[in-house]
Amino acid sequence: MTCSNPRAWLAGCAVAASAILLTSCTSGSGDGKASKDLSSPGSSEKKLTEQALAALGAVHSGKMVEAGSERVIDGIHTEPSLSEGRTYRLNLVCVGNGSARLTFTPATTGTDTEVPCDQSVVRQRITAHRPVRVDVDGAKGSTGVLAWRIDAI
Repeated sequence: MTCSNPRAWLAGCAVAASAILLTSCTSGSGDGKASKDLSSPGSSEKKLTEQALAALGAVHSGKMVEAGSERVIDGIHTEPSLSEGRTYRLNLVCVGNGSARLTFTPATTGTDTEVPCDQSVVRQRITAHRPVRVDVDGAKGSTGVLAWRIDAI
């Protein structure tokens, strides 16, 4: 899910992301903890999405260009509309279990980074080239929710 209207981010994106994520869930370890158990439809995945969006909301750093959330198993694969030569801030968080890998095309856009699924926000300054592709892929066995926000700075 991608949201490009800044007002929609706060009001609609969280609700829309939750609704989309509720339609399909990953399976977890079944220990009953929200950050571990993704097997019950709805509540645990919705809670993880809310946690991820809240973490991003606490660190925004400029005018939003693009934002969204996805299940770790689906990853993030986006080609944001960025102005060539401008600098942006990518904020990325994974909530759940395992980790994910952030990569850029072209590689000079930013630094490939390991993203732990521990609610910590990975912040990276990126320089836009045309076109830019941002990919985040979950490591084997990883579960949870990824959320991102690209801000113009």
